[in-house]
Amino acid sequence: MRLLYFAWVRETIGVGEEDVQPPEAVRTVADLIDWLRGCSDAHAAALADMTRLRAAVDQKFVALDTQLGAAREVAIFPPVTGG
Repeated sequence: MRLLYFAWVRETIGVGEEDVQPPEAVRTVADLIDWLRGCSDAHAAALADMTRLRAAVDQKFVALDTQLGAAREVAIFPPVTGG
């Protein structure tokens, strides 16, 4: 699965994208974020507060409780404001 990070999430983790193979127990976007927190201190810092995160699965905006299914790409980013 390809992960894409944007804005301060990318800056905090230190990479814009990475390929991962989460365990079978990771079923939702929230599960994925929980699992990613254990990957490094940078991941833990960037993903500490899920209320500050949004996600897209295969380029469609989704809620964090969305099932991953056979997702090929997950993007994680802060809320976006226009103006």
